[in-house]
Amino acid sequence: MRVSVNWLKELVDFDLSPEALAEALTMAGFEVEDIEDRQSWAEGVVVGRVISRRPHPDAEKLSVCTVDIGAAENSTIVCGAANVGADMCVPVATVGSYLPKVDLKIKPRELRGVPSAGMICSLAELGLAKESEGIYIFDEAAFERGEIKPGQDVRSLLGLNDFVLDVTSTANRADALSMIGIAREITAITGNELKLPISDRKPAEPSQTSSLGQVKIGLSDPKACPIYIGSVLDNIQIAPSPDWLQQRLLAAGTRAINNVVDITNYVLLEWGQPLHAFDLDRLAAAGSDAKISDAKTSNAKTNDAKTSAETLIGVRFAKPGETLVTLDDKERELAEQTLLITAADMPVALAGVMGGAATEVVDSTQSVFLEAAYFDSAAIRKSARSQGLRTEASARYERGVNPAELSLASDRALQLLQEIAGATLIGQTEDRTDIGHITPTREVSLRLSRISQILGPIKAEPGQSTALNQATIEALLTKLGCQATPSSTDPMVWTVTVPPYRYQDLEREIDLIEEIARLYGYDRFDNTLPAQTSRGYLSEEAALSRQLRSAFRAAGLTETIHYSLTSTDPNKNQVVLANPLFKEYSALRTDLLDGLIDAFKLNLDNGNGPINAFEIGNVFRQPAGNAEGDPIETCKISGIVGGDARRGRWVTSNKESPLTWFEAKGILQRVFDSVGLSVDYRAIDDGARNEKLNEKLNEKLNEKLDERLHPGRTASLWVRGRTRLGTFGQLHPQLRQAQDLPEAVYVFELNWDVLTMCLTGTSSKAVLFKAYSTYPASDRDLAFFAPIEVTVADLARSISKSGGKLLDSVMLFDEYRGDNVPEGQRSLAFKLVYRASDRTLTDQDIEPVHQKVRAALEKTYQVSLRS
Repeated sequence: MRVSVNWLKELVDFDLSPEALAEALTMAGFEVEDIEDRQSWAEGVVVGRVISRRPHPDAEKLSVCTVDIGAAENSTIVCGAANVGADMCVPVATVGSYLPKVDLKIKPRELRGVPSAGMICSLAELGLAKESEGIYIFDEAAFERGEIKPGQDVRSLLGLNDFVLDVTSTANRADALSMIGIAREITAITGNELKLPISDRKPAEPSQTSSLGQVKIGLSDPKACPIYIGSVLDNIQIAPSPDWLQQRLLAAGTRAINNVVDITNYVLLEWGQPLHAFDLDRLAAAGSDAKISDAKTSNAKTNDAKTSAETLIGVRFAKPGETLVTLDDKERELAEQTLLITAADMPVALAGVMGGAATEVVDSTQSVFLEAAYFDSAAIRKSARSQGLRTEASARYERGVNPAELSLASDRALQLLQEIAGATLIGQTEDRTDIGHITPTREVSLRLSRISQILGPIKAEPGQSTALNQATIEALLTKLGCQATPSSTDPMVWTVTVPPYRYQDLEREIDLIEEIARLYGYDRFDNTLPAQTSRGYLSEEAALSRQLRSAFRAAGLTETIHYSLTSTDPNKNQVVLANPLFKEYSALRTDLLDGLIDAFKLNLDNGNGPINAFEIGNVFRQPAGNAEGDPIETCKISGIVGGDARRGRWVTSNKESPLTWFEAKGILQRVFDSVGLSVDYRAIDDGARNEKLNEKLNEKLNEKLDERLHPGRTASLWVRGRTRLGTFGQLHPQLRQAQDLPEAVYVFELNWDVLTMCLTGTSSKAVLFKAYSTYPASDRDLAFFAPIEVTVADLARSISKSGGKLLDSVMLFDEYRGDNVPEGQRSLAFKLVYRASDRTLTDQDIEPVHQKVRAALEKTYQVSLRS
C-alpha cells in the first residue's frame, strides 16, 4: 500500500523523518519497500504568470511567451503547447532545475533563433500523469484571491511536498490496508494520540414526501453478507474532485474520475472499507428491467422516474446462465460461486469486487444509492477468482474488513458527499443477519510466565539483563488498543480484550506475545543461547532418501522432478482440482511413470540420446468408491532405463544394441545391493501359460497388471518373500511404437513406505563388519529340470538356506528349453561357491552340504537332477 506521509500526519502527530518512519514501520513488521521523494520531481519549478504570448516567427506550432516568475526581470520562454495563452498561471521549470521523471536538465537555449530561458510544464513532465495533451494551468480565481503568486514553489500546490512510502503488510494484517490502520501502528510506536476522521453528522430520517428513500434491503444468505447499509442521496452535482482529494488519490496510485467515485475510493484508502455508489435512477430502471438511456439523454429524466415503485436491493449467488456487464465494459458469464448485488433480483454488480456498467455514476447523475456492506472473506475470494478479477475492494474483503467500523466509514463518505458534491441525504436503511449482530471481539488469557519463557530477558545495563515487568506489558497492550484486566486469582495473568479492528489476527496467547515483542523492539531483547543444546541430525527417512539418491546416481541414473499436476484421465482414479489454472494441470498425478516416459521421449526428440532417470515424489488417488473422501497421498520411487547410450558404435557397425532385460535388472540390483536390501523378482504374466498362477498372485496382490507394461516381461519385487516392494518391467510394445521409443525401455516403481520399513529402525543403525576370507573358494555346478511355474528366486532361496554358512554365493548361469527337456519344465544350471573364513575347504567338507542342497530341491520342488 502507498502511504502519504502528509496524509498520515493528519491522523497522528509525529516528528520522524521519512527514513526514520520507514525504519520504525519495518521493525514493527511492515516492510517499506520504497520511499518515493515526490519533492524532487519539481525542485526549481515555480508559478509563472504569462504576461504575453505571440506566435514564433519561424515555427507555426511554437509560441513565444513572456512569463513573470517572480524574478527581477521577466523570462522569455518558447512553448510548444497549444493551450498556452496570456494571463495564465502555469508551472515553470527555471534554468538549472532538473526534472527526473523525464530526465531533463533545464538550460538556456535557442529554438529556431529565439532564446528560451526555462520550460512551461505539463503534469506528465512533473510525474503526475502518464500523458498530457498540454501544459497545466492553475485556477485563475486562486490567483485573483492571492492564494498563488508568481515565483511561488509549485510543490505545495500540486501535492508534491510529500513523501510516499510503499508499505507491505503481512496477510494476517487486514487492518493495515488503510491509512487508519497505519496511523494506529504509528500511534502504538510513538505513543501519540490518534485523530480519527469521524463525522459528527447523523444520518437524516427518511423523507416522507420523496420516494427516493423507497429502497429496501433484503439479505438472503446469513453468512455471505451479514451487514448491508444503504444510503440515498439527492441533488448530486457531478464535477471534478477538489485538488487536495485528487492529489491524495494520485499519491496512493488511484486515478481520479469524478467527485462521487473519488469519495468512495478515498474512504476505501482511509478506512479500508470498500464502498460503491449506484446511480439511483439507473438502479431502479435496471431493477424494473427497463431500458437504460445513455448519458446524453439521461438529463431528460422526469420526476415520474423518481416516483417509481420501491426497489429491493439484495445479495445472492449467481444462477446458471446469468451475465453482467461490469465497469470495465466486459460481459461476464457468472459462475454459481459469484456473489452478486441485485435490484429486484436482477444482477447489477459483483459484490465486493466491481460494479456494473448499467448502474454506474455518470456525468448526468443526480441521485445516488451508496452501498456500505460487510461481505464474508471466503465468499469474495471465491467470487473474484471465478471471474479472474482482483480489485482494491476485493483485496480488502478477502483479507477481512472491520464490521464494527462499517457505519463510521459510511458516515465519513456521507459527510464528504455533502461537503464536496452538495448532496442531500434523503434516508438511510440497513439490514443485518444474525451474524451481523455479533460484536467482533474476543478475550484472550495472557500469562507473564509464558511471555518470559518465549521472549526471554531484555537488555538492561551493560552485562545485565532483566525480564519485562507488568507495567511495561500493560502499557504495550494499551497501545495496541487492547484492554488488559489482571485476574482476580492470579495477578500474573491478564484477561485481554481484543479490539474489533484486530479481531482477525489476535486469536491466541502467542499472538499477543508476538505483538508485545514487535512493539517493544526485537533488538532490545538480550542475546541468549539455550541452556542445553544438541547436535543437529537427519531423520532416518531423510538419511535414507540421501542414501538412495546417491545409489541411483552411482548406478548411472539422473534425478528428475516433474509437476504434481497433470491432465485428467477418466480411466484413472484421479483427484481433480475444482478450479485449475490450465486444462493440462487439472488433476493430481497418480504415478510417476508418465512424467518419466515423457522426459525420456523429450530427450530423444532433442537429439540428446536416451536418459536413464529416476524420481522420488508423491502421488495421489481418490479413495475407491468414495468420490467425496479425502485424497490418499503416498510416496513413490520410479525410474526408467533403456536405449543405447554409447556415443561410438564402431563395434556394432553403428547399430544400436538394445538393453536386455537382465542388464536393466542389473542396474536396479546395484541400487539394492548398495543399500543392503535383498529383493526377489517374481514374474507377472497375463498370458495363458501361467494363467492359474497369476490369477492366484493377482488375487493376493489385489491389483491388475499395468497396461503400459509388457505382459510377459514384468516382475513384481518382494522383500523377504512376504512384503511387496514394487514392480519392474519392460514397456509394452504398442506404447513404445506409439511414442517412437527405442526397442527396449524398462521402468520400475518402488513403494517408499516399504523401503523405510525395511531400511530404517533399530536393526539398520548398527553396521556389522565382516572380514573377507583369505582362503580360496571351491565351486560346484548343479543342473536339473524344474517346473516352469517355479521361479528362480524360490530355487535360489532354497539353495542358500540349505547350503548354510559354507555356501558363499549362488548364481544362475544357464537356462534351456527345447529338445530333450520334459514338457512343462526347463533346464537350469547354477554355480554354487563354497568358502570358509578359517580354512581351505576339502571335498569332505563340501560334499555333505552339496548333497543336502540337492535333496532339498528334490523334496521341495520335485526337480529332476542332471548332475
